[in-house]
Amino acid sequence: MQQRDAASQQTPAKARSARLQDFGQAPVSSDSLLVKKLPFGSLAFLGAGLSLITCYATVIVSLTGPLFGISGFEFNPHLQAVMMWVFVLLAVLGLARDRRHHQNSLPLSVGGAAFALIVGTLYTFYDDRIVILGYVLLVAAAFLNQNTMLVRLNEAVQNQARELVELNDTLEQRVERQVTEIEGLARLKRFLGPEVANLVTSAGKESLLDSHRRYIACLFCDIRDFTRLSESIEPEEVMEILQTYHEQLGRLVAQRRGTIGYRAGDGLMVFFNDPIPCEAPVLEAVRLAIEMRDAFAGVHESWDKLGYRFGFGVGVASGYATLGVVGFEGRFDYTAIGNVVNLAARLCDRAEDGQILIDRRARADIEDCAEFTPVGALDLKGFARPIDAYKLRRLTHGN
Repeated sequence: MQQRDAASQQTPAKARSARLQDFGQAPVSSDSLLVKKLPFGSLAFLGAGLSLITCYATVIVSLTGPLFGISGFEFNPHLQAVMMWVFVLLAVLGLARDRRHHQNSLPLSVGGAAFALIVGTLYTFYDDRIVILGYVLLVAAAFLNQNTMLVRLNEAVQNQARELVELNDTLEQRVERQVTEIEGLARLKRFLGPEVANLVTSAGKESLLDSHRRYIACLFCDIRDFTRLSESIEPEEVMEILQTYHEQLGRLVAQRRGTIGYRAGDGLMVFFNDPIPCEAPVLEAVRLAIEMRDAFAGVHESWDKLGYRFGFGVGVASGYATLGVVGFEGRFDYTAIGNVVNLAARLCDRAEDGQILIDRRARADIEDCAEFTPVGALDLKGFARPIDAYKLRRLTHGN
């Protein structure tokens, strides 16, 4: 019973294999090694055969004894009787064990009747006809038991064959569906962190990428004076700087489960709360900004020794944006569009080296766990009125 419970928790293929294996070897736990290795149905035949040999041992020895020089063999009748019913009991136990597999009580019932007849005639009034009848029933029970096992095994094989046919019929559809999922996952990983992409795909929620509006926190960052620097150093060095820069920042974005909406040159745009919901998107954006600034300081240190002077600035804004997939076949991007995106980009442009500038709304979202310094109202390109901006000093808690 325990084996069948374990098989039900396995995969369908393993469960079918376990069911087939049950018919080939009985699941024993405390019997001898000899019994464990017996094929199905053999224990009943073994018990019946040994009991028959014991019953007619005197006759067998008298017929074969002269060939081996044996004569005058006498079998203690009490010991003979005990051995007869013990071996019959062994056969009945074999029938009981096999019943757990084929769930048919008829062989065990016939074997039980044979046991009652043989034991009854041994200890009440002995009658050869009753003994013969008992052994006929016992052997019949053994054959019936084995036949029943074979029938159940055949049914299991046929069921497995039908399942394989059904599997083959649907295999092409399943392969096509899996290929589509793999392609979708590969597409998602271009603008989502690997964990986020896996989550969206495994949950079957790629519809989240359809065009919609949501409240987000948007972060823009870039390298200060990078254009001027790239004009004064070799292109190979520019590529090396950018490669290291994006590797470091991309790893941090993936750890924070952010979504990359834009990447070009030294510029990077990341947003939070879409497509995966985030309880505190502005706080996550600010945490990422601080981690980016710290990571950039490590990257810049080696280049600073060579006399390459450049800095790092970040802008963070929050608000509602329209999000979805844009692009063309073979080059899609999942991005955000709206004033909040433009505002974060403009704040990034105005940020000095090492500064993290945020707008009034983003400040209100995290004012309980951060300290700020007002930088005043800034005239930003694309905005009719000055925008109040704040420089993040530090997070007081929640980081």
